[in-house]
Formats: sequence, structure tokens, C-alpha cells
Amino acid sequence: MSDNSTANVHDEPHNGPIKNPKQLLMAVAFSFIVPVFIIIGLVMTVTSGNKPGLGAADAERALAERIQKVGMVEIRDANRALKTGEQVYQGQCFACHASGALGSPKFGDASAWGPRIKTGFDSLWHSALKGKNAMPAQGGGDLSDVEVARGVVYMANAGGGKFEEPKAPAADVASPAK
Repeated sequence: MSDNSTANVHDEPHNGPIKNPKQLLMAVAFSFIVPVFIIIGLVMTVTSGNKPGLGAADAERALAERIQKVGMVEIRDANRALKTGEQVYQGQCFACHASGALGSPKFGDASAWGPRIKTGFDSLWHSALKGKNAMPAQGGGDLSDVEVARGVVYMANAGGGKFEEPKAPAADVASPAK
């Protein structure tokens, strides 16, 4: 049988890696004190000095871009002439629809436009307004809804559609007071 008494516990040699108080003190220093000084040094390095943004050749311009306001207000002339369907196509739609990029139907390709025309003008117009597949909303342009509709009609009619080009909305005329 084995002797499980506690009388001989301190007589056995110590088997751990730390064998004396000096080694214990060194282990504590390397485990806690040295990492604290390393962290303090890293923080001081990162926060010291005025460093320009990565890749910024002009530090002042990079700073101005980082602190600019998020939103912008653009005032446009509400009475400007609306673009025709051809102008919208040439300005925005041509980039993808001329070559059929990213699966877009090519301009004038009746077989590609046929199934789309069957869905109706409203479906085509809403797809153009909100975007579809790889096409962004309004084809990535800054157009009014009527201009987008004119562009859709121009392209669909070139592909065999018979849609009528939308007219500019009439200005609201205030009724005279009675």
C-alpha cells in the first residue's frame, strides 16, 4: 500500500520550472512588467507626431478630405430643359448598352429587348430608376424620372417597342383666389 501521509510532502524535491525566489521574481517581471512597457511604447509610437494618411502626397488635402462633411446640398435649376431620350442614352446608357456589358441588352437588339418590352413600360422604367442586377439606379446618372423614362423609351423603341415618349410635367398653375 502507499503512504498518503502529509509528513513527507516537504521532503520531496521540487519538480516545477521555478526552483528559487529569484527565478520567481524574474518570471513575474517577464510575464507582467515587460509586456506593460511594450504596450506603453507602442501607444507612444502610434500617437506621437502628425502623420499624414497612407499614400497621401499632400497631407493638408488628405486631412481636408477626411474631415469634410458627409452630406452636400446641390441646387439645380428646376426650369432647365429636360434631356431627350437620345441625349440620356448617349450620356448615361451608352457605356453598357452599346456593347452589352455585364449582360445588358444591346441597343437595337430586338431579340434581347423583346422579352423586356413584353413586361411593359412601367416595369422597364422602374428597373431603370431603381437599378437591376449590375446596373445602378438611374444607370449611375443624375437624371430626373422623366429623363430616365425618355431614355428607356428611346432604347426600347430601338429594340422593337412602340412606347410613346413621356412629356415634361406641366408646371402647376395656382388657381386665382376667389
